[in-house]
Amino acid sequence: MTRSSLSRPMLALHGILLAALVWAAGPSTGHAESAEEAGLRIATEARERQKGFGNFTASLAMILRNKRGQESRREIRLKVIEIEDDGDRTMFVFDRPRDVKGTAFLVHAHKTEADDQWLYLPALKRVKRISSSKQSGSFMGSEFSYEDMGASEVEKYTHRFLRNEPCGELECTVSERTPVGRDSGYSRQLVWLDRDELRTMQIQYFDRRDAHLKTMVVEDYEKYLERVWRGSKLTMTNHLTGKSTVLLWSDYEFGTDLDAGDFTKTALRRQR
Repeated sequence: MTRSSLSRPMLALHGILLAALVWAAGPSTGHAESAEEAGLRIATEARERQKGFGNFTASLAMILRNKRGQESRREIRLKVIEIEDDGDRTMFVFDRPRDVKGTAFLVHAHKTEADDQWLYLPALKRVKRISSSKQSGSFMGSEFSYEDMGASEVEKYTHRFLRNEPCGELECTVSERTPVGRDSGYSRQLVWLDRDELRTMQIQYFDRRDAHLKTMVVEDYEKYLERVWRGSKLTMTNHLTGKSTVLLWSDYEFGTDLDAGDFTKTALRRQR
């Protein structure tokens, strides 16, 4: 069939398919990428775009909602520092309400190994290590797990590109990532990234029986340092319990005087 004999709708469809193939293929691969190669490339590029921030502090409001819509609120201070050739280090410190004040949570994320996590409980004056086999448990009664509070390092998953589709006013790429580690509470996750900036818009989490357990939606992105995007609102909904948790981020400050010494078990005990 010649080009002149194609109908206009057929030509339009041909152009759309061709554009999709060109986008999915790497610029210098010399061959059409597999779904796995494309998924890994997209995840790696998304990570690279968010690197180089150094460190930052922020404030968090955590809103817990039960299935009847009743709410409770917690206020948290957050510190994060990048570590070269490894995952980020993160400190959460609870300020309110009074019953959790002084509770602190420390994460040393790693690219391939399980994250190291510790929880300081002021009432007991004790630091508790969260083993990798326990990280699927609820973080401080929320719909986020301890696993969710660590960094989603690219190397901890296998990746597979699925499709492109509209997501609100944007166009998103949808990929499936499967945890490599045996201790993950998830069998797989579906990740929506907007194609222009590769920001996370939504993640669907499937439990070990492959049931759709939770969905996280990220909204209200703002740009910092003229290139780093951060969402101001994260909502995690548990489809089995009807509960949800909202994290509201504010008061970002980049380039503070934090160093690795602020992210140790000793420092965890000093948080007030």
